[in-house]
Amino acid sequence: MRIQTHLGNSIDVIAPNKVKYDKNIKELLADVQILSRIVKYTVEEVQHMTLDEIIDCIDQNSIQVGSIPIDPGYTNTGRVTALQAENAVPGESYITFDLRFSLTLLRKSVKIIINLEAQKTIDFDKLGYHLENRITYYMARLISSQKETEFFHSGYDNIKKIYSIWLCMECASDAIYEVRLTPKNIYGIVEDPMKFDKMSAVIVQLRNQKSRNESKNQLIAMLEDLLQDEESTIKKQKLQEKYNLKMTVELERRLADMCNLSDLIEERGIECGIERGFERGIEQGIEVFVLDNLEENVTKDRIIEKMQRRFQLTESQAIAYFDQYSVKMVGV
Repeated sequence: MRIQTHLGNSIDVIAPNKVKYDKNIKELLADVQILSRIVKYTVEEVQHMTLDEIIDCIDQNSIQVGSIPIDPGYTNTGRVTALQAENAVPGESYITFDLRFSLTLLRKSVKIIINLEAQKTIDFDKLGYHLENRITYYMARLISSQKETEFFHSGYDNIKKIYSIWLCMECASDAIYEVRLTPKNIYGIVEDPMKFDKMSAVIVQLRNQKSRNESKNQLIAMLEDLLQDEESTIKKQKLQEKYNLKMTVELERRLADMCNLSDLIEERGIECGIERGFERGIEQGIEVFVLDNLEENVTKDRIIEKMQRRFQLTESQAIAYFDQYSVKMVGV
């Protein structure tokens, strides 16, 4: 009897389950077959290993999807292996890591803590902040949250190395690059440079589906195929034949109610339609707002300040809208 694995189930239920994209993609990425391939192409310490060897190094009990709060005081409530969900401060909300797990290099007994984020956009205007600043914060929290779990008191030599891996979708080009701390000699001869090698960020750029050729990088090609909108059987066959991903195994079953990959294109279409309609309505409201305030002789700085608060805009967005619509007032 052949029973679907987690990965096979994830792809099969695209049409029936219209659950939110972000939760589904996290669950799909949590499959050890996917994780092993991501790790092989992003984590320096395991690049020489086979996929099966990497899978053996993944602590599957440590895999947590969207349940580890990032804020101080809530990330490390449990002891060393207890990566558990925690409650927010009353009256406040918190953000969580998309996916966090640990990797243990068996031969060297070296533990690496990995955070994987699925980022739908890197556009500053949509996010309202620069993504690199958020990545920096996540890296810092992955280090500081080890206090009282991985190391105690002043045992700083027990800090485990961390990787924060970001899968950034809808990019213009495909690329993978790493950011890490590097020393810079300012003066004199440094006899024994300190090693700041405990944290790295890896950014994986995935392209928009429209008009793209297959990436020459195997990881990017696999992830773009994984997220490609197409019929379930075709996608499963492609992933099996091109990347040797196993869809079925003997007597193996994942939890039947596991959240799975939703209909990506349908959801994107719905989101785009809603977004376009919403944007048109908002822009009309902003135009009226700007013209009304100009008629009342409100200063430009005050109008921009009010626009940011009322329409939840960044300063650059508010200025752009003001410049666009104030021209009409001048021409009246």
